[in-house]
Amino acid sequence: MALVKEKKTKIIDEFKVHPRDTGSAEVQIALLTERINMLGQHFKQHVKDFNSRRGLLQLVGRRRRLLNYLKKNDSAKYEAILAKLNLRK
Repeated sequence: MALVKEKKTKIIDEFKVHPRDTGSAEVQIALLTERINMLGQHFKQHVKDFNSRRGLLQLVGRRRRLLNYLKKNDSAKYEAILAKLNLRK
């Protein structure tokens, strides 16, 4: 379940830091959050899909590490992205 190109470009446009930005921490966190939400919907139908569940846990860990990096380097951006994506601390 990959992100559709239009949805991905919309997310990148919303969270980019500068005009050519595609890989900043904010963009990566937003894209990971969207993939995590998609997998959440997947697990409502496929409860016993444990291989995808492992992938979900890896995505959550990667997002957590990026959030920790952002919190350490720029706490204002960290708070803003938490609010924008409705994430808990």
